[in-house]
Amino acid sequence: MQSLKSVAQWARVGALVGAIAAAGYWGVGTANAQAKPNKDKYVIYLSLSYSGNAWQSEAANVVKALAKTPPYDKLVELKEVISGTDVQAQISAYESMIAANADGVISFPISPTALNRVVKRGCEKGTLFFMYDATVTEPCAYNVSYITAGFGENTAQQLANALHGKGNIFMSRGVPGNSVDKRHYDGAMSVFKKYPDIHVVAEYYGYWDDRTTQQETAKALAAHPDVDGIWAEAGEDGAIKALQASGKKLVPVTGENSNGFRLALGNSDMRNKGLQGVSSGSPPATAAFAFKLMMEVLQGKRKLETHNIEYPLPWVPAEQVKLCTGDKLENGCNAFPSGKVPDSFVTEVFNPRLLPELSLRSALNGEPTPGATIQPLPADAVIAAPGEPGINCQKCTRAADAYKLTKVAASVK
Repeated sequence: MQSLKSVAQWARVGALVGAIAAAGYWGVGTANAQAKPNKDKYVIYLSLSYSGNAWQSEAANVVKALAKTPPYDKLVELKEVISGTDVQAQISAYESMIAANADGVISFPISPTALNRVVKRGCEKGTLFFMYDATVTEPCAYNVSYITAGFGENTAQQLANALHGKGNIFMSRGVPGNSVDKRHYDGAMSVFKKYPDIHVVAEYYGYWDDRTTQQETAKALAAHPDVDGIWAEAGEDGAIKALQASGKKLVPVTGENSNGFRLALGNSDMRNKGLQGVSSGSPPATAAFAFKLMMEVLQGKRKLETHNIEYPLPWVPAEQVKLCTGDKLENGCNAFPSGKVPDSFVTEVFNPRLLPELSLRSALNGEPTPGATIQPLPADAVIAAPGEPGINCQKCTRAADAYKLTKVAASVK
């Protein structure tokens, strides 16, 4: 994506939380949308709040690739709309899609709450709304996200373990006001608050963009050259590059799934100089998964029993980085050799079980994989996500163990 800054400038089955009453469970209008008869052509809108960085580009590309893959190539008329960082612009875009009688909208929403009214109006008109990665709290929308899978708390604990419970850290956040950033930050702080000797000396927004993150990390390093670790959301490869450019020591860094970051973690020379960490975070694959789910619902092939669907959290510690020899993540590999893809390429864009149709060509160019056809999702593909107030639900209570660790245990008190 053109970085957000430049645009604005810019497997657990969770309980269905919130005591969902049967009369209101589906949300107004959603049951009707699920019951639509088969059509010869479905009008689907791909609505991005912004675009330009690798993550957003890949997420959009895999949806476009699936829409061009048989039989979707004959069933789907896909229209892409990029509304930018102004929430009112995305509201207006949704209104136009509803007025055009869209069968479905697959979207990265800019806000978890500000879009609710227009989404509800769309549901009442029979438009299906599937959100990917980021979420909304309107009950009639479907949220397909890893957001409740524990990125913030698990990566924070990994960093706390690496620092033996003490040190100065930076927190490189994502996009202000977005549900993903809020959930990550809250989860991370639930861990860091347990360690009085861990001090957050710099907190900044990298807008999930490598270049912006590098710039903001460089500023933080100038003010705090004695940093001991960095907790980062997407854009983490920029944090690594800022450390290298500063000439200062390498430190433990936790981040997301860029190929450059995984190559750095897997580099023995960099580990010997102090780099350690884990690659986790957001898979662009959620966009393709949400699209296939929406199409199965529209075609009457699946009835969803939950509106909040959890995608598994990727987890690749430094010692588990393994280079791929081909164009797919297979045989346990999880990173591509340098030069195969850009450093910013987000590796978690494939899923052989859920998305066998996708290839590097799909992720990089939005083109279908030659010879591929759409495969039905497994019957057990849907895992219900727990309710998180202000994140994916309105009238619900956060579970007492919402921030429990699932990928790493605390090794320091």
